[in-house]
Amino acid sequence: MITRRSILGSVGAAAAMTQIDPQFFITSAYAQTGEPIIFLSAENITGNWDPTAHTTLSQKNIEAYVMGYLSRTPMRPENPDETNMELAESITLLDGFRLEIKLRPGITFHDGEPFAAKDVKATFEYGAQPDRPAQWYPGPTDSFEVTTPDDMTVIVDTSKGGYAASLFIFLASYLPMMSAKDIAAGPNGPLSQRLNGTGPFRFVEQRGNDTVLEAYPDYFLGAPKVSGVNYSFVGDATTRILSMLNGQASIIERLEPEQIETLTGKPNITLSKMVSVENKYLWFRCSKPPFDNPLLRKAACHAIDREILYEVLGESGSPSKNFISPIKFGYIDLENYPEYDPEECQRLLAEAGYPNGEGLPELEYITSVGFYPKTKEYGEVITALLQEQGFPVTLNVMEVAAWNENLYDREGGGPGHMIDCGWSTGSPEPDLVLRTHFHSSSKRICGLVDPDVDALLDKERSASTLEERRRIIQEELTPMLADRAPALSLFTSVLVHAIRSDLEGLFLYPDGAIDASDAAFI
Repeated sequence: MITRRSILGSVGAAAAMTQIDPQFFITSAYAQTGEPIIFLSAENITGNWDPTAHTTLSQKNIEAYVMGYLSRTPMRPENPDETNMELAESITLLDGFRLEIKLRPGITFHDGEPFAAKDVKATFEYGAQPDRPAQWYPGPTDSFEVTTPDDMTVIVDTSKGGYAASLFIFLASYLPMMSAKDIAAGPNGPLSQRLNGTGPFRFVEQRGNDTVLEAYPDYFLGAPKVSGVNYSFVGDATTRILSMLNGQASIIERLEPEQIETLTGKPNITLSKMVSVENKYLWFRCSKPPFDNPLLRKAACHAIDREILYEVLGESGSPSKNFISPIKFGYIDLENYPEYDPEECQRLLAEAGYPNGEGLPELEYITSVGFYPKTKEYGEVITALLQEQGFPVTLNVMEVAAWNENLYDREGGGPGHMIDCGWSTGSPEPDLVLRTHFHSSSKRICGLVDPDVDALLDKERSASTLEERRRIIQEELTPMLADRAPALSLFTSVLVHAIRSDLEGLFLYPDGAIDASDAAFI
């Protein structure tokens, strides 16, 4: 018999994992009126609903309400290997290059089409195409083969690509399953116009900055208890907290440190704090001068005292000494990770041909405001520290929509010389960060082209066992990245949400996604 997953307990039951103080009201206006959950997002959306057409975290979070995944990985530090099957009944390695996925029968998409093996095959193949802005990790498409012996069975064969099929165990929790019929209509068809999933809420419409979702009564784990979710972009952090305080919002995200202090102890609000899967980075534009020189990138890294950043961030950041979060597969504190060292900074500046920064062009450091906590404040700290060592840096603070437009590398180099951005993926798979950003075939933000790094990225994903793969990541790949410094991981984000105390049953994932299928106002 299918039952709701054990992880979908109440906020009170999940308090030990999410650090929520379980305080509840006995009555609720929302419970009386049947109002939906009101979620205020700190990030805008793109308007294109194709899950492969963007890397916008707010839309990924909306997808978590609507779409279905083969499995879900809570990625809690106390149980990092936990996996919960969702659309899949089982995921089994047949051998080093073949993996079998058995699907749960009787599931339908919101448009009434049955979910079957053909949809998994179409999703894997479509998401891996190199023209997709959010190209799925295993690509290119010809590096793996998907067959469907019957409607409920999928076989993935990675022998053509020469990498282990075990990658798909991690990746099963990352890519939302799309309809083969929608995919066949092309990227400008239904995929771009609305979400069509198998999840507990279905897409209704977009009203300006408001995404309207309603409960899907035929959800295979049972109809949700709330009527829907209204997911709204509110770019101003002060407006979000005021909406929380006056009861207009059910949940807000990305709290600033002083907002945490303001809300702590409020009887009608609980706080969720968790170390996330997201690291925040200072990305160098490696594809254009002067940061095409690794010596200069390392010099900049040694100019930054991250201890000061932790003071600015308060509870919103946790120390990191790697390019992946501590809850990702393969994490280790790197011994050679660049630390604050002004003398080493000056030595490297001179070796790079810029003694004391002389001869460097004017440099632009781009950051955002309104989405990530304290970006402007710690951006000012980083700018001052770089200037102190001779880097002629100007900080350019943009509203989140403009920052999104300037994020990615382009032919001839992306805008600016450095840009601040996090990267959050709902899977333990480390290459969703490492290969996505540092392999020369995927010039995402930093535009790195380094044959030595490429070789180690290919080597680690081709390892015959997870143990060998972990060893290569920890002992070879990430130490090389620390030496080449295409980016500096500033810290690991701590996701802080404020939640109405009379809303129970939410489960929060460390990428910011929320499972509200068992949520209710009490």
